[in-house]
Amino acid sequence: MSKKVIVAGHVCVDITPVFPAYQKVEKVADVLVPGKLVQMDGIDIHTGGAVSNTGLAMKILGADVCLMGKTGKDELGTILKNIFEGYDAAEGILTAEGERTSYTIAIALPGIDRTFLHDPGCNDTFSYRDIPEEKLSGVSLFHFGYPSLMRNMYRDGGKEFLEMVKMLKARGIATSVDLAMIDGKSEGGREDWRKILEEALPYIDFFVPSIEELCWMIDRPRYEKWAARAGGGDMAMILDPEKDIKPVADQCMELGAKVLMLKCGAPGLYYRTAGEEKLRELSGIVGIDEKDWADREGFEISYVPERVLSGTGAGDTTIAAFLTSMLEGYPFEMCIHLAAAQGACCVAAYDSLSGLKPLKELEEKIKNGWEKQNFPG
Repeated sequence: MSKKVIVAGHVCVDITPVFPAYQKVEKVADVLVPGKLVQMDGIDIHTGGAVSNTGLAMKILGADVCLMGKTGKDELGTILKNIFEGYDAAEGILTAEGERTSYTIAIALPGIDRTFLHDPGCNDTFSYRDIPEEKLSGVSLFHFGYPSLMRNMYRDGGKEFLEMVKMLKARGIATSVDLAMIDGKSEGGREDWRKILEEALPYIDFFVPSIEELCWMIDRPRYEKWAARAGGGDMAMILDPEKDIKPVADQCMELGAKVLMLKCGAPGLYYRTAGEEKLRELSGIVGIDEKDWADREGFEISYVPERVLSGTGAGDTTIAAFLTSMLEGYPFEMCIHLAAAQGACCVAAYDSLSGLKPLKELEEKIKNGWEKQNFPG
């Protein structure tokens, strides 16, 4: 593939305590009880964050990708450096003296969406100005992950984030953005995210957050109703594509979204695209057929995975498959199929990369009638 890609933004060490496979529960509170001893089955340590999960996945899938993020000169930073060097992908990773490397502890109980304990570390000081000017030369697509967890990106009403996407568009580079859920009591959680997205979305070509993240940011009252309905369970499992998800997507499109893919947990993906006129520019940059991609809307039900060990990185690898297949010239419908298929492969491993399958292998499995999930309701 000749099109150059940069995947930048949030990078961290993912630490996942491994719960025994037999320990399926309905609520986190059934296991994580104060004073209770929980027998574990090992621990998994891998790279995490969008730079690693989406960037390395795109590299493995064949994209010409450069990774850009920031780590500290500490033990966790050494772990990240060694892993990136193993993929020949450490060149664009910055090392900051006197700063700490970000980490995330993922509480991934079998059968339940993950809970994260996160320290942003030096992600907070990452600036798009850290990216060498020469690295932007010839780039077709710039994917940025998790500005909601990076202080420089969200402070002052998202000023730097907005400057970044405007700069990229002015250079004729297609943009892609993923978000991450925020602690509402944190500094980032106190920003007006609806206003930030209102200003930024006209400059974002591929917008690929989760439905929970997006709703929390642009329609908080609706999100709170969903949380009440879920009753502490997995919110994605109680959402109806037409009644719940579509109204949020409507708002997002009104704010200027062009290609919207919403990750909806185990049930699947919701997608929506703008008309031909808005997509025409992308035809010349990344090579999509605007007639094929225009005015699409639907819900892609997820495929049945071989097994479910952890959801860690599943959303990021779903994005990786979507963007890579798009750059390789697959039709829109197959890009969505491949995105859902890669997500189903990811959950079969504890980390985000071990379960990855080549796009051609996934395509063949889909054409041979890969079974779809069948959730109640």
